[in-house]
Parts: sequence; C-alpha cells; structure tokens
Amino acid sequence: MRKIVWLVALVISLAFAFNSMAKEGRDVYKENCVKCHGEKGQGMKGVAPPHKGNKFITESSKDDVKAVVREGRAGAAKKYPKFPLDMPKLGLSEEDIDAVVKFEQGELQTQP
Repeated sequence: MRKIVWLVALVISLAFAFNSMAKEGRDVYKENCVKCHGEKGQGMKGVAPPHKGNKFITESSKDDVKAVVREGRAGAAKKYPKFPLDMPKLGLSEEDIDAVVKFEQGELQTQP
C-alpha cells in the first residue's frame, strides 16, 4: 500500500513539474521580451518587430532562433534595419532560452 501512495505522489509531483515548465517560457517572455515585442508578440511600432506571425520565428529551426535570443542582433546582423534599436544580449540561461523559444514558436503563435 505504501508503494502505491508513493507512486501516486510521484506521478502528481511530475505532473505539476511539467505544468510549471510549460508556464516558464511565458514567464521568461513577459520578463524579457514584452517591453519591446509586446505582450501578445505584436511588436511595437518603431521599436521592435512582431514575434507573432514572424516567419523567422515560425519557419526557422529552434537552434537559429535560440542563437538570436542568446547573442542578440546588432549592426550588420540586424534583420530589420528600420528599427533603430539593437536587440541586446539578455544574458539568459540556456534553460530560459529553450523555454522562451519553445513559447515563441508554439503557444505565442496560437494565442488570440
């Protein structure tokens, strides 16, 4: 009986852990990206391009998007020269980069 109780507790713990991981990307986005790219990824005129519907985000590999999040974009590397601001290096951990890119390529693209 004790083994069953422990097994149930483990399953419930894992379920909560996976649920919190799904929220993590959204949280990283809110903390680091919303200021320039908007809460719903709509971008901000004259500041930064949209993430929602952005072909680079939706069609590029996860590794390519992660590289931009990790390194930022400045100077000749800027994809959108009409925006005067460079995308800064944010100093995120690899776990946060993974989570935010998963959010940008997934949930962000489907939310209203």
